[in-house]
Amino acid sequence: MSEDTIRLVTIGRILRRRWRLLAVLAVVGALVGYGTSVLFPPRYTASASVLLPGQWEERELLTQVDIATSSTVVDRAAAALDWTGVSGTELRDRVSAKAADGNIIKISGTADTPERAQQLSDRMAQQFVKFATRIAGGSTDSEAATGPESLRQQVQETNRRITDLANAADPGQTVESVQARTALEKLRTSLEEAMTKLDQADPANDKAGMVVMGPAARPTAEAPPTRVQLIVAGALLFFLLAVIGHLIAARVNRRLRTEPEIAAALGSELLGTVDVAGERSAHRPEGGGPRAWFRRLLGVDTRWDVPTPQRYGDEAGRRIRYRRVCARLREQLPAARRLLVVVPEGDEIARRAAGQLVTEAKGDPLLRVVEVSADRPLVPDRDTESGVLVVLSAGSWTAEQLAGIAEACADGRHEVVGIVVAGMVRARPTGPAGHAPDDAAPAFAVRGHVRGGSA
Repeated sequence: MSEDTIRLVTIGRILRRRWRLLAVLAVVGALVGYGTSVLFPPRYTASASVLLPGQWEERELLTQVDIATSSTVVDRAAAALDWTGVSGTELRDRVSAKAADGNIIKISGTADTPERAQQLSDRMAQQFVKFATRIAGGSTDSEAATGPESLRQQVQETNRRITDLANAADPGQTVESVQARTALEKLRTSLEEAMTKLDQADPANDKAGMVVMGPAARPTAEAPPTRVQLIVAGALLFFLLAVIGHLIAARVNRRLRTEPEIAAALGSELLGTVDVAGERSAHRPEGGGPRAWFRRLLGVDTRWDVPTPQRYGDEAGRRIRYRRVCARLREQLPAARRLLVVVPEGDEIARRAAGQLVTEAKGDPLLRVVEVSADRPLVPDRDTESGVLVVLSAGSWTAEQLAGIAEACADGRHEVVGIVVAGMVRARPTGPAGHAPDDAAPAFAVRGHVRGGSA
């Protein structure tokens, strides 16, 4: 199985077993997103289009985009709007421009109301056209900008004077009068051709005739991020953080899952693995109170990284596993009549397996079950026992905890003679009333929290 498949299985297990917690965290994230939307008021964006006639290269269009959002244009737009408390510096963060297809510059303005957004984009477009026209005219001076128009007026005045001279010439058909009128007409034609060439040579005629393509449309929806987007983003962010947190916790989990690792930590031999019929609730810790109720409500009272229980096999095969463990104990310790069965406290699967071992042993050897704390283990001193049999479930304890149990056994002058690893399988439907389950703990399977001393 590839690592990708394992990750998908792990994520699926998180979703199945922690869906309540994930749902609660998603709701919390949605509330955080809603609170963020309240702190930041909604914004509206309107756009105005400016057409640039003529032929423009790409770099020239980019230059016009920079001019459209320059400080000069923004300051002039701010002065034209005359909004209270709003300066050109503040407006620079609210306007943007980009070059679209067809030599069109789209200027966008963002404000707290649709009306203001529309006004801002319109004023920006108007001020951009005015400023760009003055730049294309070759100077920002008003007299230089009106120079070509004055020249045209002078040419028109000259044409009128030429007409007057032609009319005042001798109306006769003398050679002198005809030559004079012909010279005047040639002069008029030359002036008109010169003005035509001047107009064609003037780049401002092609590139300064910018046109605002109508007023900006008033926006009807908020600019992103909207309130709904913030709520969805908050829920998704908290959900993903929760899933990533579970994956990180599984990554750094140091609980031993394989039999060789468990045997090495306890420094003894593995005698076998047994199955316990039950549900995943066997991993639920005991206890009550509001905190336990809250954990049970969120579904965090049971471990999510426990493998899914295998399907229940036949009862005979399950009991054979216990009998084989008891047979190995008799072969390994033929003279032993009493053994101490140590179960880590809180390991419900191991406790059930120990009870079933006591049942299948039938007093040979005689097993006495005790539960010890995995964090601060304390094993009773040796009395008549021939050794210790450790029963535990895989994936529940770290190497340090198991080493502590082994040291506690050594302090009580016990030798760990074997290890039994218990796993959980799915239980069959409950049988007829009054039928006692085979894995019920017998009366002589002593349980209790060991505090020390001989027992």
